[in-house]
Amino acid sequence: MKLSHLAETLIGSEIVKLGGEIRDKIRAGERIYNFTVGDFDPAIFPIPKELEEEIIKAYREHFTNYPAAEGNLDLREAIAHFLKEREQLSYKASEILVSCGGRPLIYSLYRAICDKEDKVIYAVPSWNNNHYTHFIGAEHVVVEARAENNFMPIAKDIKPHLKGATLLALCSPQNPTGTTFTKHDLEAICDMVLEENSRRGDNEKKLYVMYDQMYWQLTFGDIEHCNPVSLRPAMQPYTIFIDAISKCFAATGVRVGWAFGPQVILDKMKAIMSHIGSWAPMAEQKAVARFMYNKEAIDNYLKHFKGEVEVRLRDIYNGLQQLKKEGFSVDAIAPQAAIYLTIKIDLVGKKTATGNQLTQQSDVTAYLLNEAKLAVVPFYAFGADNSSPWYRLSVGTCKKEEIGEMIDQLRNALKKLS
Repeated sequence: MKLSHLAETLIGSEIVKLGGEIRDKIRAGERIYNFTVGDFDPAIFPIPKELEEEIIKAYREHFTNYPAAEGNLDLREAIAHFLKEREQLSYKASEILVSCGGRPLIYSLYRAICDKEDKVIYAVPSWNNNHYTHFIGAEHVVVEARAENNFMPIAKDIKPHLKGATLLALCSPQNPTGTTFTKHDLEAICDMVLEENSRRGDNEKKLYVMYDQMYWQLTFGDIEHCNPVSLRPAMQPYTIFIDAISKCFAATGVRVGWAFGPQVILDKMKAIMSHIGSWAPMAEQKAVARFMYNKEAIDNYLKHFKGEVEVRLRDIYNGLQQLKKEGFSVDAIAPQAAIYLTIKIDLVGKKTATGNQLTQQSDVTAYLLNEAKLAVVPFYAFGADNSSPWYRLSVGTCKKEEIGEMIDQLRNALKKLS
């Protein structure tokens, strides 16, 4: 059967594929340490109690009709207040667009800015930029981020590609790496964008930056989140932010996200989304609008939530460093932010106890799942080279008491290799 070019060429999600394999093993009775999902187990990480109560209250008040296409005014005003209070960013309600999470906003932004064969610059590994670029038929301009920069793109690697580009997709804290831009590195990128836009004429498209900061409130230790507009106010006409309650309040299923930036772009995104019908539910919008003024509840929740996430990340990091000291080919980058740990498992070329050689990284991924019972997402699922030995490990469903067991299981599996 002949279908559209997009349908015929779209690559399925490696994460979804891996998730299916994991579910099959669990159904068969296997014990799997599943660190693949960028989601939360509500039994471990529930949403804020105050937000839950506001959602229940909103349904009891019968807020079950269509919301405004751009998001209800009370929610957009609450978001504007939240941005001013938390990030010292000044945006009007008309410069904020609400949707059912971040994905429709990202898709509509790509659609609003880019034409077919326009250049889109994105780093790998990164979440889904390769697929969104393919959706719109744009030209992929891929920048390979490196371990020495904590897998964050840097200015000198981006600069050769700026001429003629339409969109630069950035994310910090980064999914899948859990790492962040330094102030210096982000300033250098902003300065390049401003310089490039100053060279373009009035009839040329400008270079816009999508700044996905979905995890920005989940930073650890002395790591500080930074953003283009705070560092360089002149970036405001060229920067579109993507954010949501999904990650910072463990509310992935509540489905309330927002974009903010130049109104002329958001108005076009709104028009696109009005045909998709990607509104956040009315009751959830009402609930989030009320909750975002509750500073004490938010502060208390984030303090506890961040502490619980960080202890898991650090315990796993320390366990992997111990394995490294024992001589095994593993490593990790110290936790910085989000719910992810970047880990390295470099086993290509080794032989299993049954004499099978791990000839490529996909063999390593399968060995980890089958022998160590460890499920993690390879960076090649995020656009990196298929030979990359790096993985994303997510702690959103992690029980603290299982960390030691997982490290021991991994150690035993590594011992069996020669």
